[in-house]
Amino acid sequence: MADPMRIRAQAAGDKATVRVLMAHEMETGQRKDAEGKVIPAWFIQEVTASLNGKQILVAEWGPAVSKNPFLQFAVKGAKAGDKLSVSWKDNRGETRTDEATVS
Repeated sequence: MADPMRIRAQAAGDKATVRVLMAHEMETGQRKDAEGKVIPAWFIQEVTASLNGKQILVAEWGPAVSKNPFLQFAVKGAKAGDKLSVSWKDNRGETRTDEATVS
């Protein structure tokens, strides 16, 4: 299973700033190993976020996103104590979901 995501969500006024650091190798499929063989593509294709069970973000990514990607976004109407869930799915079908509480 993939390493956990680091999720931080801080409320300020009527919105919260969410920061997510995802552990993923993110191979483009264009690099070669030491023996000259192409390293197969392996990258996050979809990222979703939910606040208190309601979907608030859907992002479609491709192979051009960096290794261990960082995502930051703002959510209107979020307040301290709300439950935030972030999920990703990669092109091999692997998934990861982690949760955090807005502080």
